[in-house]
Amino acid sequence: MFPNRIAQHLTLGSMLLAATAASMPANAADLPILPLPRSAAPAQGSFRLTAASGMAVPHGDAGARNAANRLGDLLLATRGFRPALASGGAIRFVRARGMAAESYRLDISGKGAVIRASDDAGLLYGAISLWQLATANGDGTVEAVRIDDAPRFAWRGLMLDSARHYQSPEFIMRLIDWMAAHKLNRFHWHLVDDQGWRLEIRKYPKLTEVGAWRTPASAPGAPELPRTGDFYTQDQVRAIVAYAAARAITVVPEIEMPGHALSAIRAYPELGSGVPATPGAESDWGVFPWLYNVDDSTFGFLEDVLTEVMALFPSAYIHVGGDEAVKDQWRQSPAIQARMRALGVANEAALQSWFIHRIETFLNAHGRRLIGWDEILEGGLAPNATVMSWRGIEGAVAAAKLGHDTVLSPAPILYLNHRQGTAATEPPGRGQLITLADVYGFDPAPASLTADQQHHILGVQGNLWTEHARTEARAAWMMFPRASAIAELGWSRAGASDFQGFVGRLLPQLDRLKPLGLEAATSALAPQAEMDVGEGGKARVRIANQIGSEIRYTLDGSAPGSASPLYAGPLDLTVPARLRAKAFRDGRALPGAIDRRIDAADLRSRTAADLHTCTDKLVLNLEDDAPAAGPRATFLTDILNPCWKYEAAAMDGVTRIALDVGQIPFNFQLGADRDTIRFARPATAEGEFEVRVDGCDGRRIATLPLAPAAGNPGLTTLRADLPAMAGRHDLCFTYTANGPDPMWGIAAVRLETAQPEAGR
Repeated sequence: MFPNRIAQHLTLGSMLLAATAASMPANAADLPILPLPRSAAPAQGSFRLTAASGMAVPHGDAGARNAANRLGDLLLATRGFRPALASGGAIRFVRARGMAAESYRLDISGKGAVIRASDDAGLLYGAISLWQLATANGDGTVEAVRIDDAPRFAWRGLMLDSARHYQSPEFIMRLIDWMAAHKLNRFHWHLVDDQGWRLEIRKYPKLTEVGAWRTPASAPGAPELPRTGDFYTQDQVRAIVAYAAARAITVVPEIEMPGHALSAIRAYPELGSGVPATPGAESDWGVFPWLYNVDDSTFGFLEDVLTEVMALFPSAYIHVGGDEAVKDQWRQSPAIQARMRALGVANEAALQSWFIHRIETFLNAHGRRLIGWDEILEGGLAPNATVMSWRGIEGAVAAAKLGHDTVLSPAPILYLNHRQGTAATEPPGRGQLITLADVYGFDPAPASLTADQQHHILGVQGNLWTEHARTEARAAWMMFPRASAIAELGWSRAGASDFQGFVGRLLPQLDRLKPLGLEAATSALAPQAEMDVGEGGKARVRIANQIGSEIRYTLDGSAPGSASPLYAGPLDLTVPARLRAKAFRDGRALPGAIDRRIDAADLRSRTAADLHTCTDKLVLNLEDDAPAAGPRATFLTDILNPCWKYEAAAMDGVTRIALDVGQIPFNFQLGADRDTIRFARPATAEGEFEVRVDGCDGRRIATLPLAPAAGNPGLTTLRADLPAMAGRHDLCFTYTANGPDPMWGIAAVRLETAQPEAGR
């Protein structure tokens, strides 16, 4: 039958550490505060926060005044009023000695609220918790409570890749607001990569004149797409850094080296190893071979760049990348090999270690610390370096055992460029499914570390790489609400995990963030329907959402409400039918809905998201390269083995098959892996899609020539007759080609009966 993937992930989510919920302080867990506070105790009375409440700060205390201003901003955006600063205000900010960094105490009584903290961040976080409480109901009434709160980890971060796709300064500031509302405190800003150099460096203007721009790749013969790119001026960066600092967020810049350097080498070729950049390579994705050379003049360039970077970013940490440095050009360069011999460096991995150590010495001399991806462990770790572990948690474990600080940011679980749902509407990105429950279930305390070694875990960070997130709306969708789960992982105490409790805190948080401009993904909340041919030609429909909430449905066209029928199991519907469904939690309607007219043809139709890739070598949810403006098709495909399966297809009465296909460029730097991609020899110049039954080595039952689609940059429908078959069979789809460029993708498959509906 049609695979019930939603239900599989629902089961995992509902089991997620549920047994620990009983150990939570009930009052803290019941509060609509995200992330979950450390402890809370109820008190007598209640307080209603209004425009007349007023806010009092100590004389001359700039940090307290900032916290009050931020509270005023949040209330104005979400409640429409801003309490004035007043000496007798009901909301008081108080400095208290001896409290831990970022911790706060919030006392709410019938008279008002008192926020105590030793540092500026603690005062701000107390204000944010008060705002969250005051926006949990319609009139701003807050029950009396004492909250004592402090973070588990010092580093609670998000990384945004602005190098692959540029986001506006306005979006960056909105993101900082969303982060602050979650008590996240590190904004890791990926500003440099092969595809783009996004930071103005005044000494080297060509970095942005040349390196900040590219023309997106398109399939052979497709219309060229408009040039894209931009960069952040130093004045814009200063404004963003100051905006973040006022919200207790440190901006950590990343300037990649020695790899991911093509944008700089395009601008200044002398920085490379003598191998010219391939024209258009900047529009590819993947791992590139162009590295900085190791000449003293190149280090002079990097030190000049870092000097300007340090003048813009007061962060103690400067991120230097260090990942995915393919060293083929170093191996093939006589000059670099000679330099290695002069330095007494044994191999290229040791040369990278020497490279990073030299940069670290420069940063340390200027009072800064180096942080890099876990590849900086290879060849020997620089003495004072901090490791950001992305290839699983192994890098973090190794660094901590060596006595180095580390941040956990492992792929795929904290990589937010992965799909978070199975709907056809999910934006492009990595193909693996990483749900909200998956992220929440991550344990940031590796069991293999001793208690002393655990102290080297600075915290956790989620990363959004934007190769396929070309719009700001998509970036926001892919980050949140999974970033909300990361915030709770980083803040709340060990053993506090309770997924259903987290969902209860998440829903009001998403409500209060909408006025701040956040349109978060509904993937975990919205119901999804999976349907197939049932007995007697009826539609067999399953409905679920990831959080396991109740679902109400109607069949008469009316909007589902709390009194509508409760979904309790698969529905068998006579077609045609109109199915409407909505998820509810505690009587509240959740975002997203189903409103679908179902006919007989729908039951034998599958989108790209419904198909299975035959292998999981490198699965991507790719976007078509046309049209330049407007919606585009997406293709879920394993780019190392383009092959798809339609499992358990109901073949009774099927006479034809229709494929909606599109071509996209093979713009991937894969090195030797490209040579592993194999295709059957085409029978025609343009190639053919082939359909096989009962396995990809099974009998070929249809051939669909690609000639009608070869000149079309959009989707083309190909059709072919099928032999009569009975029962259910697995169908396998591949295509023949002389090479991987262009790639072909399947947007949809339809099995047609002898009398297909009009328009099918």
